Amino acid sequence: MLIQKVAHRLTRKPKLVALIALLMLIPAGLGFVATRINYDILSYLPQDLPSSQGEQLLEEPFKMAATSMLVVEDMPAGYTNDLLNAIQEIDGVSNAVWLSNMVGIQIPTDMIPASLRDIFFSDGSTMMIIQYDHPGASDETMEAIDQVRKVCNEKCFLAGFSVVIRDTRALMDKELPVFVGLAVVLALVAMSLTLESTVLPFVFIVSIGLAIIYNFGSNVFLGEISYITKAIAAVLQLGVTMDYSIFLYRRYEEERQNYDDERDAMAQAIVAAFTSLSGSSLTTIAGFLALCFMRLTLGRDIGIVMAKGVVLGVATVILVLPSLLLIFDKQITRHQHRTLLPNLDRANSFIIRHSRAFLVLFLALFLPAFYAQDHAPIYYKLDESLPRDLDSIVSNEKLKDDFDMATSHFIILRDDITSTDMNELESAVKDVKGVTSVLSYHSMLGTGIPDFFIPSALKDMLKQGGYQLMMVNSSYETASDQVANQLVELNAILKQYDPDAMITGEAAMTNDLIETSAVDFQVTNYISIAAIFLIIALTFQSVSVPLVLVATIELAIFINQGIPYFTDTSTPFIAPTIISCVQLGATVDYAILMTTRFREEIRIGRSRREAIRIAADSADASIITSALVLFCATLGVSFVSEIDLIGAICVMLARGSIISAVISIFVMPATLYLCEPVFAKTSRYWRHVKPQKAIGGGTPEGQTPVSTGKK
Repeated sequence: MLIQKVAHRLTRKPKLVALIALLMLIPAGLGFVATRINYDILSYLPQDLPSSQGEQLLEEPFKMAATSMLVVEDMPAGYTNDLLNAIQEIDGVSNAVWLSNMVGIQIPTDMIPASLRDIFFSDGSTMMIIQYDHPGASDETMEAIDQVRKVCNEKCFLAGFSVVIRDTRALMDKELPVFVGLAVVLALVAMSLTLESTVLPFVFIVSIGLAIIYNFGSNVFLGEISYITKAIAAVLQLGVTMDYSIFLYRRYEEERQNYDDERDAMAQAIVAAFTSLSGSSLTTIAGFLALCFMRLTLGRDIGIVMAKGVVLGVATVILVLPSLLLIFDKQITRHQHRTLLPNLDRANSFIIRHSRAFLVLFLALFLPAFYAQDHAPIYYKLDESLPRDLDSIVSNEKLKDDFDMATSHFIILRDDITSTDMNELESAVKDVKGVTSVLSYHSMLGTGIPDFFIPSALKDMLKQGGYQLMMVNSSYETASDQVANQLVELNAILKQYDPDAMITGEAAMTNDLIETSAVDFQVTNYISIAAIFLIIALTFQSVSVPLVLVATIELAIFINQGIPYFTDTSTPFIAPTIISCVQLGATVDYAILMTTRFREEIRIGRSRREAIRIAADSADASIITSALVLFCATLGVSFVSEIDLIGAICVMLARGSIISAVISIFVMPATLYLCEPVFAKTSRYWRHVKPQKAIGGGTPEGQTPVSTGKK
């Protein structure tokens, strides 16, 4: 076999293999640096949605996709005018609009037309609109926002979605090294408690660290990844693929009893690990790839990166880890210690004796757990996940309080609508509940300002390429029921005058995000269940085994997602979708591990009671170790991250690993024990090994002909 030849060669030159693995870090590091990070979740919306198409028109020709509002508080008009001129000179700023662009600063505030005064003034504050040359989440716009902040004093508040993205980026850059480091430290602690060697956890961390860097380096072929992917991919890959390293080492320890040369023992362990891991990793890969079926392409971003991470994790375990284990074999053996894993033999015996009671408990938990996860509160407003003392969040609150602007809708219409129709349209829009002000080219002419007095920069902002732009400010919060109803009413009005009119902006795109993700959750959940069900069915050649295993882990998922219902805690919209796929794919291995051992014991003739006791006793240590590593790796992030979107995902992953482990240890043995007669009737070769095909004259493959003693 090819894998046997590869294994033999790998174990003969471990130092050369380790050197090649280290040299591969150079291109991986370059790829990591070259991969762009996208901080705008709304950019992952399907491009066929009206809000996404409207956003594209805002970028070109209007250059309004990146727009921020600058609130200047208690400063003279001269300062604001000088500030306006300074901002217009900043690279990346395409335009800045304030009243001095239109009526100058000599005219008293009371003499400014009311419609303009209401937009740009509020008590002692005034507002400036700033446009940027590049899209809202681009590096150029981020740099321009930094420069705008530099020319402002402490009484200036820069608000808008692009500014929130800038602060999110800064926060992520500060936090990421901290929580990756914490994940490594806590994973080392978990492994030190559950593995027999002090050195072994460090060898595992080095191996997985290589796989993580390879994974991040290969992301360069995707062009960019989301900041959510960047935040969770490393810790998730660490937690999910640690099992593979432990499995290889355990098999190596077993094979050492059969070989005088440790290299031969490792070669045999590689062959066994390749066969086992290539199969067991399929469920995890399937769980991640299910995310690729989301219309919100953020799921594809996370799914591809994590599925690739699992593949590279397996490859590193097979190709690199054996060399590291051989190089540090003496140190690993010398620094042995007792583990702190609990002995669950008595608990397993109790579970088996009371198996019916545990099965009833298993069934009884389903309905309340399903109800709780289905009614758990979810939030979609992206800035809710950020600390409330961030500059952008403070500025957004200031904009809301001073100008009654919780959000802004950008409406794109044809520019050939008659003046009469525009009067009716603007009047109808102003009458919509929650609308606080309307700014458009036509509304400015209606204030009595002659067309030739309107600066060309302002005309360019509001009329371009056969379209005109209407900016509608709303007092309703993004992602609220009120703003959703408001958007429906505005759309109904607009379609009367321009059937192709589009509403975009943060609120409209978030509303589409809500509708899209609701469908995505159902689709990805069903696909992940179906894919993993099929993989288990083929593995065990059974219909009933995958039903029991998937149902068991689904219960753990329902409990995990239902906890926020009882604690009345809102979770970010993306968390349940990720958890449903990842927890199923990553932790169903716990159930597969126990079921595989159970079937092995049944096949050698043990009674089902004895078989399940042995299977449970042997699987418990691996389940606890795996769950503890995933728990520690992800829990550390939730402690450190101030971005709730990241923290909530990680705390649910941490909690999910423990819940899945508890269900696997305490419920799975009873379920397998009671369902074994059903497995035997609905599975092929459940109680007996599949007969081997005869070779040539009839000798079964893998058996030696028995000598009769005759020549």
